[in-house]
Amino acid sequence: MSLKTKAVLSAAFFCVALAAGVASAATYTVGTGATYRPFEYETPNKELVGFDVDLMKAIAKEAGFEVKFINTPWDGIFAGLNNGDRDIIMSGITITEKRKQAVDFSHPYFLAHQLILTNANLKIQSIKDLEGKLIAVVNASAGDIAASKAFGKASPNIRRFDNTPLALEELANGGVDAMIGDVGVLQWYTKQNPEKKFNQCRDPGFEEQYFGIGVKKGNTKVLEDVNRGLEKAIASGAYQEVFTKWFGSEAPKLPR
Repeated sequence: MSLKTKAVLSAAFFCVALAAGVASAATYTVGTGATYRPFEYETPNKELVGFDVDLMKAIAKEAGFEVKFINTPWDGIFAGLNNGDRDIIMSGITITEKRKQAVDFSHPYFLAHQLILTNANLKIQSIKDLEGKLIAVVNASAGDIAASKAFGKASPNIRRFDNTPLALEELANGGVDAMIGDVGVLQWYTKQNPEKKFNQCRDPGFEEQYFGIGVKKGNTKVLEDVNRGLEKAIASGAYQEVFTKWFGSEAPKLPR
């Protein structure tokens, strides 16, 4: 075989191998709601950024797949996954038994619990102290579940909003007395807006909760890819780098 023929064959083999490598790198669409600082939000030029975005990029890099983020409103995020419009949903989603019936969750990736914010003139010790008060929650969120459990789902004092910024705006403007939401988001907001002088309360009954990454029920391939990437990101220190960037502290140990 001539040197020229060998060179041609080698080049052809390289191109085939390269093409095969590109083809084997799956691209998953990730639905995330861009109204949930600091987990996911849009910059003025419409770029999606946040803790969830950075962590998913790290997971994808560790597991060898590509991701495409799509801004997806919270009220349609589960439907978008289950009808095949999204491969993954990652939007500060609390793992609950009810949601486990609808989607498959990854290993937990963030330790959370619910927090109550109240206006400066109202201090409380527990959620029961909000009896008769107006409470803002995001519709179908963990905060909504907590308020509904305490006062009844049909309570006229529970005001449901499409997203967190709208609920926080209502609280800041005095339209409600309190808001219940995830600790990471609400503490971030109070830190960024110290002039609002919100009071914070964690009800003694609020249990520890975890965020998970959702995939369509039975989609074991995507779930395995996500879990493998998450495990590698934690082991390599990439998870801690992302956590430090957004929260400036040591990441808590996560269950498996």
